[in-house]
Amino acid sequence: MTTEIRNFKISDYSSAFTLWRSLPGIALSGADSEDAIRIFLEKNPTTCFMAEENGILVGTVLGGSDSRRGYIYHLAVHNDYQGKGLGRRLTEVCLIALKSLGIQKCHIFVINDNLDGQNFWNGLGWVKREDILVMSKDI
Repeated sequence: MTTEIRNFKISDYSSAFTLWRSLPGIALSGADSEDAIRIFLEKNPTTCFMAEENGILVGTVLGGSDSRRGYIYHLAVHNDYQGKGLGRRLTEVCLIALKSLGIQKCHIFVINDNLDGQNFWNGLGWVKREDILVMSKDI
């Protein structure tokens, strides 16, 4: 069986949302509603991907940019496919797409208690920033 990676489409949303909800390291909010993801995909049509095997969604990655920095959201791999390199493949495809847009640096937000996520990103060579603090405000 071969896992195919292709661009994420809004028609993938329902399956993707189900996957995201099944994984403990993914934080979901109103920004993950179908309408919000539709807008995100419209703004980032070439940097969001999904992986499927035999027509079933088994992984996602949402890449976006502010035209200066890239951001990765919701790298998610179904439990049955973890540890087989799919997360790495999805990340690489996303970074290549961001680089093709002229993006030279990418960020990922990882929840503090998501140790599996932190270990995954460390294993891919990502570095924890000690010099910045992320602050947020609902508007």
